[in-house]
Amino acid sequence: MKRQKRFEELEKRPIHLDGFVKEWPDEGFVAMMGPNDPKPSIKIENGVVTELDSKKRDDFDLIDLYIAKYGINLDKAEEVMAMDSTKIANMLVDPNVARKDLIEITTAMTPAKAEEVISKLDFGEMIMATKKMRPRRTPATQCHVTNTLDNPVEIAADAADAALRGFPEQETTTAVARYAPLNAISILVGSQTGRPGVLTQCSVEEAAELSLGMRGFTSYAETVSVYGTDRVFTDGDDTPWSKGFLASCYASRGLKMRFTSGSGSEVLMGYTEGKSMLYLEARCIYITKASGVQGLQNGGVSCIGIPGAVPSGIRSVLGENLLCMMVDLECASGNDQTFSHSDMRRTERMLGQFIAGTDYISSGYSSVPNYDNTFAGSNVDAMDYDDYYVMERDLCINGGIHPAKESDIIKARNKAAKALQAVFDDLGLPKITDEEVEAATYANTHDDMPKRDMVTDMKAAQDILAHDTTAVDIIKALYNHGFKDVAQAILNLQKQKVAGDFLQTSSIFDKDWNIISAINDANDYQGPGTGYRLENDHDEWERIKNLPFAIDPEHMEY
Repeated sequence: MKRQKRFEELEKRPIHLDGFVKEWPDEGFVAMMGPNDPKPSIKIENGVVTELDSKKRDDFDLIDLYIAKYGINLDKAEEVMAMDSTKIANMLVDPNVARKDLIEITTAMTPAKAEEVISKLDFGEMIMATKKMRPRRTPATQCHVTNTLDNPVEIAADAADAALRGFPEQETTTAVARYAPLNAISILVGSQTGRPGVLTQCSVEEAAELSLGMRGFTSYAETVSVYGTDRVFTDGDDTPWSKGFLASCYASRGLKMRFTSGSGSEVLMGYTEGKSMLYLEARCIYITKASGVQGLQNGGVSCIGIPGAVPSGIRSVLGENLLCMMVDLECASGNDQTFSHSDMRRTERMLGQFIAGTDYISSGYSSVPNYDNTFAGSNVDAMDYDDYYVMERDLCINGGIHPAKESDIIKARNKAAKALQAVFDDLGLPKITDEEVEAATYANTHDDMPKRDMVTDMKAAQDILAHDTTAVDIIKALYNHGFKDVAQAILNLQKQKVAGDFLQTSSIFDKDWNIISAINDANDYQGPGTGYRLENDHDEWERIKNLPFAIDPEHMEY
């Protein structure tokens, strides 16, 4: 057939490199309200749930049992289940209905009822509801700090860089698992050099991750995954109870933690039970609530390509973030793994959370170029910084970060690299050369760094574990080499873990170690003129307004 030239040109656009599929409900390829999803229902007899979402108790699976026992406010459940779902959806959008009043309703719904309520909202209405339902008044965001060679000097410099730009939480991982202790130490030292009070994690296998936290190398975790069907859970040798137990292990040792879920994981595993993505994600959210953890990283996350391939999938992803907030959980709202070749579509995917503001707009804004992102790349990365700042400035929105002066970044990167050099020297780890410090100060990616002996580094990382090295050793090393302020910051972080006051919903620290959380910074949005307003946050608005590359009309040279 002779081709029409415009169609030929359109087919060359980046969007055509993305994958799209038609709905296939029986295999879970449907965003929400699939034909096989159960009808909302609940029956309670003598305080025991005997029917949940059209399923009798004798037919409950492990997830049903867990949610029925721990995940629903049974005192109001029958009353709420009798309410019209459209009415509840209207209440979510209505600025005259306070968040605290809605929480009493939304925590008493079943997963199927929650899905039905979410389905009544279009994308714009979800933005309005999210603006009101996020737990913490002040929005923030989280970043990735990685490189594909696990270069510790580069991690430290990049962590300091990201801290100066405003990220209150930073996450690293490994290209090679045995590097974990070095990566955890590097991001800890770098982040506290950039700005005291930044929380850090090292995403690795769960037992190893807990061990790193107990040694004081990390302060939070979020890669503890939960799933919406029994088969996926048990394939990973887990149950809701084992995840709940693991959550208590973190909390009892003063470590903040979130669970992780996201639409599409059950589709990838091939065990959807014919249910829609949003219904299965609702079950994950209720498991999280039932386990008593602070929050959830959700919104497609590493599975975003699956909901992104079906009709209404990106809308459904915002819906799952909203549902997380509706049950009063801290929400790290995805915008994590890259999923599209289209810049326009990447922006579309983030726009709902960006405009509404969430506890963490991205659960993984890549603070390095995606070329160096060991998490398989993020929806936004370091090459998007200036665009992101302009979006904040254009719309008068706090997206969680702000511009930083190049001179300040260079100074922080250099100090972080030198601080890590001192730690390695004091602990007898492989030498960090002055050449590496200089390179990390100015580097963009690992290509700008001298190559390290990775075998020697990995052996040293395992020696750290064998010798029971802890954060106290790092503090002493920094103090002994004159980095007393960084040593004090890491000591303060250990004190906070002993106190445990930051084990609250949506908790972060400011530079003075004040906790900002849903407890003391509760979201009070109830329409225009209320809630968090960037224009009223004078210091942050000044930072965002004053782009380094904006022209000052009073001092123009002709």
